Amino acid sequence: MSSPAAVPEPTPTSPGAATPGGWWAVCLCAAWCGTCGIYRPLFDELARVHPDVRFEWVDIEDESDLVGDLDVETFPTLLIADGERALFLGPLLPQAPVLTRLLTSLQAAAPGSAGAGGEAQSVFERVRAARRA
Repeated sequence: MSSPAAVPEPTPTSPGAATPGGWWAVCLCAAWCGTCGIYRPLFDELARVHPDVRFEWVDIEDESDLVGDLDVETFPTLLIADGERALFLGPLLPQAPVLTRLLTSLQAAAPGSAGAGGEAQSVFERVRAARRA
């Protein structure tokens, strides 16, 4: 069993799986959250080993306009999108392999996947609009 801090090597993804906007992994956290502080370096390292995914960190208090009315009760909460549709929104164990497995499974299933719902989609659209360079 690997350590929660161990960042798995990336697995190749299907080139046709991502939509034109590219994959996004958005972590919804808060500066006061100790778990988030521990998770941040792992999240940043995952961004390095998964250059095909855009990783964004959103502080739900400092950037409350991006979160809107979403009630984040558990940290970290992750939002995963295929570039156009939010596919997952929920709390996730703050372990690098857990996020890697989630990304891999969503990328494999993306073409026919149901979205994560209207609230998740709204948050993703606000984050995407605010973070586009």
